[in-house]
Amino acid sequence: MDGWMQLSLSHRVTLCVDCHPTGTIMQPQMVEVARLYQTEFIRSARAVGALWAVCTLCFAIIEVVILVQPSWVGTRELHYEGGASPPPAGTLGLFEVCLESDWPVPECRGSLATLTPLPAFQSPAVLVCISLTMVWVSVGCLVLFRFCNAATVYKICAWLQLTAGFCLALACVLFPDSWDCSEMRGLCGEGVASFSPGNCTVHWAFVLAMLGVLDAAILATLAFVLGNRQDALLPQYGKDVTGLLLPR
Repeated sequence: MDGWMQLSLSHRVTLCVDCHPTGTIMQPQMVEVARLYQTEFIRSARAVGALWAVCTLCFAIIEVVILVQPSWVGTRELHYEGGASPPPAGTLGLFEVCLESDWPVPECRGSLATLTPLPAFQSPAVLVCISLTMVWVSVGCLVLFRFCNAATVYKICAWLQLTAGFCLALACVLFPDSWDCSEMRGLCGEGVASFSPGNCTVHWAFVLAMLGVLDAAILATLAFVLGNRQDALLPQYGKDVTGLLLPR
């Protein structure tokens, strides 16, 4: 009788290997489907998560370029008649005004070495610095995938990137509003006013900043989606397995 009870108990323990966390016994086919589903989800989540991490790092590098490049606006080619001397040609950024010279390297005036922005563009420069900080903090948060729940890390990064995009968008609005200044008049003529660049046009750094706003919005949306799918689709007993979405 004791041997029969031991055999029965051993049989129940064997069956409980395939038990659902609620205590009910799952069919072998359902267990296999659940395992395959979990494996495919982890594989696709790792691929999308790795792509999102690479794009986040690229966006952080782009933010550095946006901040330091003196190519937010620049002069355009104008044709003068009667021998009138054309105004100086060059570009302007948040920290420097660069004028073309006889040397291959333009002559720049400003304080890029000390990161002191031009007086008229202090507010946009501060907003871009805040945006840059938020993006690099989100890059640093990637190491948390090895220690924390992946859904939580995704949502933290999403809010950081959303804040970075908001600050960058505000900087893109305040920058043309600050064009009515002595630096812009010296480069673009007396026709300069707020949202009117005079003899200048927007250059690639300003366009890159506007594209950065869209990039931040896409990355934040993708991070929110990955975080929500992590909570909604994975079984409760599989969350610990997917804590490391990035390959070891």
